[in-house]
Amino acid sequence: MEKGGGDPLGLLCPMGRPEKLALYRGGQTRVEESSRAIAGCFGGGQKPDWQCPHVRVLCVSPKILMADSEALPSLAGDPVAVEALLRAVFGVVVDEAIQKGTSASQKVCEWKEPEELKQLLDLELRSQGESQEQILERCRAVIRYSVKTGHPRFFNQLFSGLDPHALAGRIITESLNTSQYTYEIAPVFVLMEEEVLRKLRALVGWSSGDGIFCPGGSISNMYAVNLARYQRYPDCKQRGLRTLPPLALFTSKECHYSIQKGAAFLGLGTDSVRVVKADERGKMVPEDLERQIGMAEAEGAVPFLVSATSGTTVLGAFDPLEAIADVCQRHGLWLHVDAAWGGSVLLSQTHRHLLDGIQRADSVAWNPHKLLAAGLQCSALLLQDTSNLLKRCHGSQASYLFQQDKFYDVALDTGDKVVQCGRRVDCLKLWLMWKAQGDQGLERRIDQAFALARYLVEEIKKREGLELVMEPEFVNVCFWFVPPSLRGKQDSPDYHERLSKVAPVLKERMVKEGSMMIGYQPHGTRGNFFRVVVANPALTCADMDFLLNELERLGQDL
Repeated sequence: MEKGGGDPLGLLCPMGRPEKLALYRGGQTRVEESSRAIAGCFGGGQKPDWQCPHVRVLCVSPKILMADSEALPSLAGDPVAVEALLRAVFGVVVDEAIQKGTSASQKVCEWKEPEELKQLLDLELRSQGESQEQILERCRAVIRYSVKTGHPRFFNQLFSGLDPHALAGRIITESLNTSQYTYEIAPVFVLMEEEVLRKLRALVGWSSGDGIFCPGGSISNMYAVNLARYQRYPDCKQRGLRTLPPLALFTSKECHYSIQKGAAFLGLGTDSVRVVKADERGKMVPEDLERQIGMAEAEGAVPFLVSATSGTTVLGAFDPLEAIADVCQRHGLWLHVDAAWGGSVLLSQTHRHLLDGIQRADSVAWNPHKLLAAGLQCSALLLQDTSNLLKRCHGSQASYLFQQDKFYDVALDTGDKVVQCGRRVDCLKLWLMWKAQGDQGLERRIDQAFALARYLVEEIKKREGLELVMEPEFVNVCFWFVPPSLRGKQDSPDYHERLSKVAPVLKERMVKEGSMMIGYQPHGTRGNFFRVVVANPALTCADMDFLLNELERLGQDL
């Protein structure tokens, strides 16, 4: 072993860092032993490599000395122990999170009250480290008490399911641990991101443009608002809000709450958001949009953006984009389409008419982690702009990162387009899944979700005690469960009040049993109702039948 590799603070053992670790058992070098032999020293309740009694360590790993503890082993210099740990962890993940976590025979969740869960997880961080057996138990506990969003009975959110190719991409992404900002350190992913964005833009209907992957649809929507403001008032980047007149942006009452949050975050204020009426199906009313624009102008505000929605959160409504685009064109307004939920419908030749007119938008938000099951997070902001608006709006030309005299084309350094510095890779999981499925496979996935939603609707109509909120046009199926005690009592003065209390009770029961998870909410004057999201690509008609049967079982005494 060479000396001289010691820590400058003198915390490492005097021998310094080993040039190469060599572990022997019976004279045989273990560095190149099979994975079975490696894992054998790690499983079955045995101690990790550095503690195995039958292993003779000729060169020990570096040990960090702590004032109030004994020397703690570090895996950093021990490739055998690192491999053994990761193989063991991956085994736990495959068994517990993937196989059991996606099996209908297992629970969706194992509910615990917060204080009990804190005790079970032993969350406190202490001065002394733990053995690898304990670490593996930690991993098992984390998985055991987490909600299994890949489970076929998880209908709670706009994302669900587990695509194996996308998961493989996520594992690779985390293993490589790079940032998306320069070609210098992310050459594969800079090129890959641009190709995936090009494909998404083509589905929107654009032959050119720009875009970026963002940390969620809310941020994508906020980017759109910021870009629209900058395009109209570029001086605001340097001089700030004092250069701006009162601004007005327009969206429907069914919009995602990120529009309000974005207005507050960007300094526009929530009063700048003019709420446009929606019809009985949750679609923006273009005539009221026109009226709201006139009112804002009369009050001295300057309209600058309209945010339409393709796939609203609760009802799954699609705004009439052609008519809204006409209004925007007449008034010279930026049209943003929040298609975070509904954008993936563009892959279906059968259903893409729901987004007719989206090609007229200036920007589109689209979350493949939702209906395509690409895995959190995967959110694209797409622009029709070809003038480098993203970079002009957000760029700061940091000389330590975006040097202009690099040995390659610095246009490949896309990091100055965004407000983040470090930016995770979100394109690989979608790219790998798309490579495996192709356009046709993803189209079948969308069409299957629509078909299963229709099956569920027809089954609801057949059963006593189930009442649709409305006929869905998307995969959000909204309905009330009317318990036996309320059936036939619609004319009772307290009927709606009592009905509104049913969904919370059933939600508590299903979660505590772990049988399934369905979201509920009030909506306008409507009391609480269930919203089933049919998105998991592994769903079958049997899962739809189970859902209704389980509701009837859980609510039979109400």
